[in-house]
Amino acid sequence: MPLLPFSTQQADISQAKLAVLIDADNTQPAIIEGLLDEVAKYGVASVKRIYGDWTSTNLRQWKERLLEYAIQPIQQFAYTQGKNATDSAMIIDAMDLLYSQKLDGFCIVSSDSDFTRLAARLREAGHTVYGFGEKKTPRAFVAVCDKFIYTEILRDVQNEEADEDDARPASRPRKEFKVDRKLLKLLRDAVDDLADESGWAYLGGVGQKISNRSSEFDPRNYGFKKLGDLFRAVPQFETEERPQENGTGRQVYIRWKRRAH
Repeated sequence: MPLLPFSTQQADISQAKLAVLIDADNTQPAIIEGLLDEVAKYGVASVKRIYGDWTSTNLRQWKERLLEYAIQPIQQFAYTQGKNATDSAMIIDAMDLLYSQKLDGFCIVSSDSDFTRLAARLREAGHTVYGFGEKKTPRAFVAVCDKFIYTEILRDVQNEEADEDDARPASRPRKEFKVDRKLLKLLRDAVDDLADESGWAYLGGVGQKISNRSSEFDPRNYGFKKLGDLFRAVPQFETEERPQENGTGRQVYIRWKRRAH
């Protein structure tokens, strides 16, 4: 199943049936609107469940949002102090859904590495796994997902929309953006994989290549809403817009800048 919502794949993605499983103990309620908006890019949230000990006062803010967003709370008592019983409940439910529901993918919302094996098992069964967690999420869980979205950017999007008087720009000014070697290599390798004889590569295909190489890549992690904006801010690349062959829109192409002779 394709991972990124490019226009040529939009129809297939919009019909994908997804299960959204949220670890309330490791997720902030402030992200819920941005989270569900993000999930909608990849498919329909057919199942929405959130796990935690709802007798605890720690989850009070979550309780206020469950009805609004039609999320089903699953009660899991903390049998032992200091131990998280929520993980086991989520894992059991995910395996039940794997065999009882006709789903195309799972969205696991947690910053806990305990879900690493679950994500691997779901992928082995042929399902797409989208992970959502904070930047502190252990690398093992991030890497095993088909696509991993850091929830900090979801919270930022929500704040931008709420603050109309002091909205932040959609992209950072070029002078503030510094590309590191790791990111530059990731971008260039993806372009080189698809480049034609003159060095140009279609942006849509490049985005898919990048996602295949790095599950956590997202231009929003660097302050850009779109991949094209990120490429335009990297001085080593040049971009070009071309009219679609069988349409009225335009397509963006990327090329590594050639040195002047």
